[in-house]
Parts: sequence; structure tokens; C-alpha cells
Amino acid sequence: MNFKTYDQWNEEVWADAGFIYKQAFKDKGAKPEDIIRNMFQKGICYLHVGYMEDRSVAMALIGKLNEMDALLIDYFAVHPDFQNQGLGKKMVNYIHEWSLGKDQFDALIIEVEAEKTPENLKRIHFWQHCGFTLTDYIHQYIWVPEPYQAMYSHIKSKHKDFTGEDLFKHIGKFHKASFQKKR
Repeated sequence: MNFKTYDQWNEEVWADAGFIYKQAFKDKGAKPEDIIRNMFQKGICYLHVGYMEDRSVAMALIGKLNEMDALLIDYFAVHPDFQNQGLGKKMVNYIHEWSLGKDQFDALIIEVEAEKTPENLKRIHFWQHCGFTLTDYIHQYIWVPEPYQAMYSHIKSKHKDFTGEDLFKHIGKFHKASFQKKR
């Protein structure tokens, strides 16, 4: 599996990786394409794509949480034909290694649905298997019905733990910035 990271909007790349994104998140709060373009124009995101030969098989849209020197895994998906083959873990490992090369980032953050369904518990277990720590705090957004929890993984040496409340303050700022038009 090969990986590439993009910090600029690329129509061809999105046509390919966006297919995975749309399949995974079409009914689960996917950000519209114009918002994602806006995120790239504002320089607040990266797109990581995993390829097998020339076919994209995994994608992750990563946001910058600049005030806390962290990255938010905003969307993460593996193509349905390639799931349960260890590619998600390889993608997370790539993101972690890539992040190590960026001196300004201290942690990776992700939001997971907090409701204790088998599907959500499986996701939480995946992220824990990838080295993420689940916080206790349950956050309820006003614009989506399901509650969320934050998870984090240190990129550099483990220098401090995070609280869910603190993480969601930064996550909320990122989401707000994502939807605000570039000035």
C-alpha cells in the first residue's frame, strides 16, 4: 500500500478518494464538497489517500487544531471492497508517521459516536487498537442527534493527557472554521 498526502484541492484525487468518502458518510453527516474545498483554500486540512496500485482504497480528511498543535481525523474510511484486511491500521500508522515529520503537531484526535451500539463499540476498539485513548466526556452537538466522545493519541512523547471537554472546545472551533467562508 502506498500513501500520498495532499494539502491543496485536487479535482482528480477527490474524484477518486471522494468516492470512498461519499460511500462511507453519505448518510452520516458528510461535509458538502464546497465546504471541503473551502477547508483546503483556508489551509486548515490535509487529505491522506492510501493506494493499492493506482486505485485509492483508503482516505482520511485531517483538520488542523492549531491552538493545541494537534490534528483532527475528521473523516476516515476504507473502501468497502478492502475492509477487514488491516488497511485501516496501515493508514493510521502512515498518518502517525507523517505527523511525526511535522514538528508542530503533538497529538492526533478523533471523535467517535458515544452510543454503545455494536458498530460504535467496534470503531472504538479499532481506535484503541491503534493506540488512541478514549475520554470520558460525552459531547452533544446541537446540529446532530448522536452524542460523541473524543479519543487522542500522542504523536510525540506523552507529555500530558487531555480531557474530553478541552478537546471538544478545539474540535468545535475547527468545525466552525470549516463552515466559515474564506475572507
